[in-house]
Amino acid sequence: MFQTPIDDKLSIKILEERDAAALYQLIDHSRDYLGEYLPWVKFMKAAEDELPFIKEGLQQFANKDGFQCGIWYEGQLAGVLGLHYIKHLNKSTSIGYYLGEEFQGLGIMTKSVAFLLDYLFNDLALNRVEIRAAVTNHKSQAIPKRLGFTEEGILRQDEQLDSGPSDSVVFSLLRDEYLAQKEPSIKS
Repeated sequence: MFQTPIDDKLSIKILEERDAAALYQLIDHSRDYLGEYLPWVKFMKAAEDELPFIKEGLQQFANKDGFQCGIWYEGQLAGVLGLHYIKHLNKSTSIGYYLGEEFQGLGIMTKSVAFLLDYLFNDLALNRVEIRAAVTNHKSQAIPKRLGFTEEGILRQDEQLDSGPSDSVVFSLLRDEYLAQKEPSIKS
């Protein structure tokens, strides 16, 4: 599949089976870091273990029900960005993402999510985009905060982490809010 450039160092591409080794390497190098909030990490023991996720993402894409993209930074797989689903009738979706530990602090995820928002609101004409993050995962919460999402509330014990049940913060951004952010401000 084709890579879509975001800037001169950053691009995204739908994950394919041939990306399994790079995806496994990314997870393996950040195993402890990612495992704190992604309990499935402990089950990834070889590149082949990535194939079901990749195949599911390709099926989502074929069904127009979301997708899973690799985020490539300077030619190296740095993270994953995807849609959990697309509810076409309600014009809504939910974004999920993670970034390898060594790629933190470079603005990669903020730029990638901003690029994806442009596609979701302008090309797909969706009305609502949601992001959820564990209440203790401040790095993941920083992305929607930077991008103008509204914090809607807390879902109690919404997910099971290795440390036990965790509450999730729900953020949302509506199309009219997104478009208003993009309008040039008029100075008086």
